[in-house]
Amino acid sequence: MPVMAKRFRGFLPVAVDVETGGFNAATDALLEIAAVTFEFDADGRLTPATAMNVHVEPFEGANIEAAALEFTGIDPYHPLRGALPEREALMEVFRVVRQAVRAAGCNRAVLVGHNAHFDNGFVQAAAIRQQLKRNPFHPFSSFDTATLGGVAFGQTVLAKACEAAAVPFDAAEAHTALYDAQKTAELFCVIVNRFQDAGFQISQD
Repeated sequence: MPVMAKRFRGFLPVAVDVETGGFNAATDALLEIAAVTFEFDADGRLTPATAMNVHVEPFEGANIEAAALEFTGIDPYHPLRGALPEREALMEVFRVVRQAVRAAGCNRAVLVGHNAHFDNGFVQAAAIRQQLKRNPFHPFSSFDTATLGGVAFGQTVLAKACEAAAVPFDAAEAHTALYDAQKTAELFCVIVNRFQDAGFQISQD
């Protein structure tokens, strides 16, 4: 039976997706962040566990590209968005992730993302901007499902990798942080479980 605290070298994988006002983590607004934790079920299969989603107010002076808003469909200043200031939003996500890390007996979280460098870059930049010292995510290590999907299924686009992995994917739901994080989590589980099914033995020392 896999043990989470040993399966990923003491890291707890957490699938993360962000929606943003552009591509530059240092200057562009973080608008939405979702996170999905993982657990092993009674059969030793990796499975998604807790999911959460937070809308984020653009930080003061943030750049927001019109093309990014057209792509995501987000109105950053809509009164019914229920957005939190960036510091509060990150603290809420970090609180849930830290709880999951402790519960799993792990020492840190590692971000799982589709093109993970992008998501991790925005999380790390926002944490630095808000001077949050208790960031549970590893500063540079991550699991990238675009790379893993390319290796496992020959597909690097999230929708196509999910299709190849028999993970249901609704294009109409895509490009919201929660939906994309959930699908990234499901894809990651398929890849990890298939590797295990293939008979590869994982060192848990």
